[in-house]
Amino acid sequence: MSSPRTVLVTLAEISRLAGVGRAAVSNWRRRHPTFPTRVGGTDTSPQFSMTQVETWLRDNGKIRKSAEREWLWPRFDALGGRDETGAAIAEVGRRLAGDSGGGPQLDAETGALVEQAVELGRREGSWETFEFLLRRWLDVHVRQIATTPQPLAALMAELALSDVLDVHAGGDALTVLDPACGVGHLLSAAAEATDGAGSDGAEVRLLGGDRDPVLAALTDARLRLSGTDPSVDVRATDSLRDDPFADRPADVALCNPPFNEREWGYEELATDARWSHGLPPRTEPELAWVQHCLARLRPGGTAVLLLPPAVSARRAGRRIRRSLLRTGTLRAVVALPPGCAAPHSVSLHLWVLRAPVPGEETQGGGRLLLVDAASRFPRDASREALPDWTAIGSFVREAFGEARALDEGTPAALPFVREMPVIDLLGEEADLTPGRHIAPLPKDTAQRLAVSWKEFAELAEGVGKSARLLAALDLSAAAGDTPTATTVADLARAGALTLRGGQQPPDGTVREGLSPEEGISLLTFSDLLSGGEPRGRLTPEDLAAFEAVVAEAGDIVVVGVARNFAAWVHEGPPIALGPQLYSVRVQPEQLDVRFLAGSLRAPANVRQAGTHTTSSSRIDVRRLQVRQVPLEEQRRYGEAFGELAAFEQMVGRAAELGTTLVRDLGDELASGRLVGR
Repeated sequence: MSSPRTVLVTLAEISRLAGVGRAAVSNWRRRHPTFPTRVGGTDTSPQFSMTQVETWLRDNGKIRKSAEREWLWPRFDALGGRDETGAAIAEVGRRLAGDSGGGPQLDAETGALVEQAVELGRREGSWETFEFLLRRWLDVHVRQIATTPQPLAALMAELALSDVLDVHAGGDALTVLDPACGVGHLLSAAAEATDGAGSDGAEVRLLGGDRDPVLAALTDARLRLSGTDPSVDVRATDSLRDDPFADRPADVALCNPPFNEREWGYEELATDARWSHGLPPRTEPELAWVQHCLARLRPGGTAVLLLPPAVSARRAGRRIRRSLLRTGTLRAVVALPPGCAAPHSVSLHLWVLRAPVPGEETQGGGRLLLVDAASRFPRDASREALPDWTAIGSFVREAFGEARALDEGTPAALPFVREMPVIDLLGEEADLTPGRHIAPLPKDTAQRLAVSWKEFAELAEGVGKSARLLAALDLSAAAGDTPTATTVADLARAGALTLRGGQQPPDGTVREGLSPEEGISLLTFSDLLSGGEPRGRLTPEDLAAFEAVVAEAGDIVVVGVARNFAAWVHEGPPIALGPQLYSVRVQPEQLDVRFLAGSLRAPANVRQAGTHTTSSSRIDVRRLQVRQVPLEEQRRYGEAFGELAAFEQMVGRAAELGTTLVRDLGDELASGRLVGR
């Protein structure tokens, strides 16, 4: 009989289990000699026995009301590799969906853990428990498993289903196919989008295939638990080589196929009947998936595929692209902003295709809709910036809605959108990259330039006024005695200020799309790199659960990283702070907040409080120095610091706006749009 596996947890996992921040766990370890000793990992990344941790937390009254499923995940993670854990999670989903018969053979320990998860799911919610385990599994194996983000999956399903649902006959089954389904994001989005389609008696059938049996099992369990009650058939198969759904035509095909796979079956599939637009070259596996989806559609059916941008431009695929255009099969190409899905560094494309109907004339007079969302929403400077799905989705939907409403030959009114005659795209390269064919509309550019020039003029006036005030400051008279300096740590000990460091929120607590009434904004270091606007929010319950640090209006926010060191007085609604950000709250009867903020951000402070190892080194905020001067003197300096901060903000915005003006005006002049006088 094998001994039970030792379940190891990190400090971050202990914080989730206890419902506190990581700093609290570090304090427990430092202050309590009875805290469990390290049994694995390294000194910088220690691991502990979960059994010992649980005992210690209970004995010391440190366990809070955290979800019981938090205690399940480390045990699942300890089962073994990716496949063992994934198969166990799939089995949990299968049983929660009501399928108690059959299933894989599990060892005693795994079977007991699966049964424990099933019992928990019946108490706390089947869907919630399964999705929690699946999300944790995907987070651990994020580099091995490519997924389609939920907002993108929803957009793809909507584009595919919009026309199909309008003409779908009530008595016929509506069939949706994903031949490379992964963990089922696209089929789940289709199930949600078609949730009301069955109200007229139509059945919804979801067909999925994936060559990874673990992913196929997870998709099957996920769809059966979704609550939309469609007919589900998911197979573990290589859809290109051995398609189990060849005799089951679909109304809709959604696919995020594997990219750049050379061994896709070029030799054995060379004479396959699916290649009606030409045999895909060995280097064009994505075009094999495109034609596979088309071959499995009913006449008039729609396919939407997520593809790398090279598929729209590589010379090897130009013959197939021309055929797709000539037959009216390819209806639209959408260039998405970088960061929408893996690989996040490139602008992925959506191809929207429609299976021809025998005897039907080419719709739209042979035109292709091109949508350049990548130019409409240029990526922020930070690679970590998240896409604005609300804005992207609205823009793409508006582009497709306008294209349907336009008369033949009418130019699109939206900027970064164009309906282009197919004949203009059938050249030597047949390049379908939207950015190569779309320029901003002259009227749109003119309006944007007018607004930008007005703002620039206002900034120039403000910079000039502020510059005159700052230039008038008398700095020539040196003080006889230099006031002594103190540190933030000393001021905190004296009660003149309170210093608190931001924390990493527990997994799953940061949410997008919440309104200000539903949650408070979370500012992170990544947000500052991408322009300073918070992307996520925390609910009041989550804020209280892990004791988040919240900066109120009038507090000073300090960035504790050398290369982006900054300190400013926060204005506006309260905001939660993430790691490497600090909140400083002053006692106004002892310190002037603008004087303190200006003193903290002095370049000399960075040099003496940093670690000097790399540009990304942390700043020890407690070592930052401040001159000790009377409060009235602080206020006098505070006014100057405030004016200097305003000057910096205006100069920065003017530089940013000036760069945009130079680029846009240069494009207009190069296009010959200068009106003669």
